[in-house]
Amino acid sequence: MSVLQTPKPAWKTDDLELFEDEVGKFFTRELAPHVEKWRDAGKVERWAWEKAGEAGLLCMSMPEEYGGAGGNFAHEQIFIEQQSQAGVEGFGAALHNCIVAPYILHYGTEEQKKRWLPKMATGELVGAIAMTEPGTGSDLQAVRTTAIKQGNQYVMNGSKTFITNGQTANLIIVVSKTDPGEGAKGVSLMVVETDEVDGFERGRNLKKLGNKAQDTSELFFNDVKIPTENLLGTDEGQGFFQLMEQLPQERHQIAVGAMAQIERALQLTIDYVKEREAFGRPILKFQNTQFVLAECKAKATMARVFVDSCTQQLIDGTLDAATASMSKMLLTDLCGEIVDKCLQLFGGYGYMDEYPISRLYADCRVERIYGGTNEIMKLLIARTL
Repeated sequence: MSVLQTPKPAWKTDDLELFEDEVGKFFTRELAPHVEKWRDAGKVERWAWEKAGEAGLLCMSMPEEYGGAGGNFAHEQIFIEQQSQAGVEGFGAALHNCIVAPYILHYGTEEQKKRWLPKMATGELVGAIAMTEPGTGSDLQAVRTTAIKQGNQYVMNGSKTFITNGQTANLIIVVSKTDPGEGAKGVSLMVVETDEVDGFERGRNLKKLGNKAQDTSELFFNDVKIPTENLLGTDEGQGFFQLMEQLPQERHQIAVGAMAQIERALQLTIDYVKEREAFGRPILKFQNTQFVLAECKAKATMARVFVDSCTQQLIDGTLDAATASMSKMLLTDLCGEIVDKCLQLFGGYGYMDEYPISRLYADCRVERIYGGTNEIMKLLIARTL
């Protein structure tokens, strides 16, 4: 049961509540016991993806005809929330489910959808999307990776960095220039099947402030030959517009993850201050503790209602880019604020890596950066003024 007492949203049906229980059991039983090993290794073991596929938890919102479960974003939200609640760090299935698979569904040809989505649903293929390059950051129009058509294939050259699932993924959507002389109109999305190409190289598994179990990598493309049928869709130059159309879901799923972390931080902290004593009484008995947590709970309650409202809009197909930017910006900022206040209530123990609140503090910091920095979100929102 959530620490927040908000009304059940309309999208959360009785069937979804049963599904929520099963997903929670899956994470607790199958994956949570392995988190420490994955943190030490810097990545989640490959079998975890196959196990999730067997349980029907990959590509849940993809149509059944392509191997999915025929669900919608509500299923993905429950997955993200239960993963956080179980403390399963590093498992990059939200990106696989909510970002990579939808690109193929919405823009892929029928042959591409039948070729890739069923294998993504089983975990045979693990997805990643390679946008960021050294020196470009959020400026996707400035990418330097090229995919130049030569006969019946493209030849790709370039490098990417900060790529989630980078050490594990074997199906990577690469943002590249098929016409380097153009800006946005020269961007295309190319699908690289890494098991079948020469010239592809994985660089370092990058060491990070947080998300220790998540593989985040550099990728290098050196004269990688890609069949023309691996251009996502049928026409070159559509990549930038495809990216823009899918950003609302990408950004809102980041907000959903932040909301889940907020609720977990509050629950961990409330449990701790009830048990931990100082000066002969539980920390919760001190007015300062009560006021801090009361303010956090009030803000989190407002945030939860907004997140669930945005989810309903996303399911209905009405979530616009500006509202999704608000969701991403507000929730990730609030997550940082609340987790920081919660850690303070743990005192010195909150700074110890063995305490989940310490890991949450480090893990949530990147949410204000990826998916477009929060400064970019403010620019997008300002355009609606």
